[in-house]
Amino acid sequence: MQDDARYLKRKVTAGSLDVHPTEKALVVHYEVEASILGEGGGHMLGERKEGQKIIRVKSLSPSTDVGALAKKVVEECKLIPPSRLPQVEQLLYYLQNRKSSPVEGKMEKKEKRTVKPRELTPFEGMELNEEAGITRVDEYIELLYEGIPEKIRGSALILQLARNPDNLEELLHNEAALGALARVLREDWKQSVELATIIIYIFFCFSSFSQFHGVVSHYKIGALCMSVVEHELKRHDMWREELRKKNKACESAPENGSLRRDQDKAVRKYHGLLSKQEQLLRVSLYLLLNLAEDTRTELKMRNKNIVCLLVKVLERDDEELLVLVVSFLKKLSIFLENKNDMAEVDTVERLARLVPCDHEDLLNLTLRLLLNLSFDSGLRAKMVEVGLLPKLTALLGDENSRQVAMRILYHISIDDRFKGMFVYTDCIPQLMQMLYEHGEEETEAELLSICINLAANKRNAQLMCEGIFI
Repeated sequence: MQDDARYLKRKVTAGSLDVHPTEKALVVHYEVEASILGEGGGHMLGERKEGQKIIRVKSLSPSTDVGALAKKVVEECKLIPPSRLPQVEQLLYYLQNRKSSPVEGKMEKKEKRTVKPRELTPFEGMELNEEAGITRVDEYIELLYEGIPEKIRGSALILQLARNPDNLEELLHNEAALGALARVLREDWKQSVELATIIIYIFFCFSSFSQFHGVVSHYKIGALCMSVVEHELKRHDMWREELRKKNKACESAPENGSLRRDQDKAVRKYHGLLSKQEQLLRVSLYLLLNLAEDTRTELKMRNKNIVCLLVKVLERDDEELLVLVVSFLKKLSIFLENKNDMAEVDTVERLARLVPCDHEDLLNLTLRLLLNLSFDSGLRAKMVEVGLLPKLTALLGDENSRQVAMRILYHISIDDRFKGMFVYTDCIPQLMQMLYEHGEEETEAELLSICINLAANKRNAQLMCEGIFI
């Protein structure tokens, strides 16, 4: 039969057209008929197989021009003949007006809520005009045995190389370079913030890949970063105390021009030092966060009081630094011991000032950290004490924050001590409005659960029944 077969004929026939049950997509059913034809064109062997093609239209929104989108779909999908354009348009119109299914909504929310600290980029003052070459590493190592300016230049050139992942393997095998960098960091980190930042950045590049964590641990860079962070936080306290004294002296003698000039100079110096210090803190903490992938390493950090150091950094204003710190605390908070450490310091108080905030990622991470902490009854009480209840209630109107805020409020509503406090917020009217807007099958479990909890309080139940929120 193989000798007689001449060629294969394939025929595709379009079938039914429908909408996807959960996604914003069209489903095109089709049938493929494959036939083996003989020398004279006669049918020798045939097989039919059904298939389907999913056409996702994620850009579809209430403002989308359905007619134009339908034409685009028909033009790009050869399985749909032009004669079926009206049907495509009708199905797209249906999708446009269909409410998101619970599964689709949850998947979209899950994808949208994955937040990580932004990748580090070269800080101001780190980049050089010259271009580093991997074959000249020995020259850069020699600079590490000179004065501080030369050490900064040498390490900055090596950093250029380390920021390219393709060079890490070769740098890994250059023990002289890594050993010299670790030695300079140990000996000189207190003398130059710039030098310490650059060298820690080099080891951060290695820490970004799990297979290189061994070399970072070998040179004890993690322990050194812990010491750097602790020292820098103490320095910051000293700077603030000095600034406070100058402000106080200026307030006591406002007519004294010399004191005023001294104060202005001190403020400018403080902000300059603060900017450089926060660069050092960010790269140090990011390296520690990478190393904390190993739970044994994370335990060592906990034993060196990492939680207390991170909570202290929460008083800063740099948003990228705060995103990193809150991410780190969120990771640590899943372990009971770390959560207990957070309960012993003013974690909730410092997080409360970040709710709400304009930085969407920072707000999202802060809420998720608060959600982890809200499983502890003592920390829930602290949240109410610092005024988070009305703040969380206000976030019910924010589509991006609603789900997490509602879960935290649900945890707070479990405690009979706090049920009555919901009366003094507009939480109940918002919850009732959500119930009315949702269909019976689409109502979220968290929404029903918090309503049940609140209804156990007499005043809340009266408010629900009065309908004053309609």
